[in-house]
Amino acid sequence: MAVQFEDSFNRKFYYLRLSITDVCNFRCTYCLPDGYKPTQKNSSFLGLDELHRVVAAFADCGTSKVRITGGEPTLRKDFTDIVSMTAAQKGIEKIAMTTNGYRLEKHAQHWRDAGLTNINVSVDSLDPRMFHEITGENKFHQVMRGIDAAFDAGFEQVKVNAVLLKDLNSGELPAFLNWIKDKPIQLRFIELMQTGEMNSLFENHHVSGVSIRNHLIANGWIMKVRNQSDGPAEVFCHPDYTGEIGLIMPYKKDFCDSCNRLRVSAVGKLHMCLFGDYGVELRDLLQNDAQEKALIGRIQSALASKKQSHFLDQGHTGMTPHLASIGG
Repeated sequence: MAVQFEDSFNRKFYYLRLSITDVCNFRCTYCLPDGYKPTQKNSSFLGLDELHRVVAAFADCGTSKVRITGGEPTLRKDFTDIVSMTAAQKGIEKIAMTTNGYRLEKHAQHWRDAGLTNINVSVDSLDPRMFHEITGENKFHQVMRGIDAAFDAGFEQVKVNAVLLKDLNSGELPAFLNWIKDKPIQLRFIELMQTGEMNSLFENHHVSGVSIRNHLIANGWIMKVRNQSDGPAEVFCHPDYTGEIGLIMPYKKDFCDSCNRLRVSAVGKLHMCLFGDYGVELRDLLQNDAQEKALIGRIQSALASKKQSHFLDQGHTGMTPHLASIGG
């Protein structure tokens, strides 16, 4: 194995978020309210061979978890092939995906058989009307059937992401808690994050996750210990609940101290942070296997410039126009 990817703050990177498309068929209020519009002119998405070389290089440098993201990753016709390729890579132990769930009902078993180990589904409301208002799509029941299909396919736990939005879904905590009482779901409340195109939305709808955190602790929920390849959520469990609660609070002090993930966009750019100022071009080194050493060297060199924090709390949103552009 090559040298473990590590930055100048001694943070090691075990987790790759690999975007395979920036296309999405939902119109979520906090991401693509006007629908998908191409952001990469005259540039195709990475092909299967190129994606394989990304995964291989990261695996050779200690990465054990790959999350396949978008946009909506399952819009790729070769999505199952990408899962299979990733699962076959030595050193990769977890293959996760984040999805809006619209294809999950039909394909959960197929993807599980291909090697997918973990699923995150976005469900921003348990009220079908509010779900429609937030996502722009009347697919609540279809997505919920997809979650049931994931359990039927053998996934032991499904993670469900809900972006907190003041005056929209922020009052649904009791309903969500009731939902996970007897279901092995890790429900993850994500604070709304300010991006370049969403300033007014952020001002109108941002709500801190601290109030939910305080509520959980006051009601007997206990924080779990993080594993080295876990994402940024603070996860809480309760003896009376089968499900868990995860809180992703990017505005919390020291949020970036435990950063263990890097991002590669669907067009082959390495991003140090979701809210970084630039991407590092990798695609020219993804054309044949003989370039892996140079690819690893470029990634290692780029890590020297990774900043200590995203500085979101200071109003810095970087170059990210919306979350779908580099995989959330």
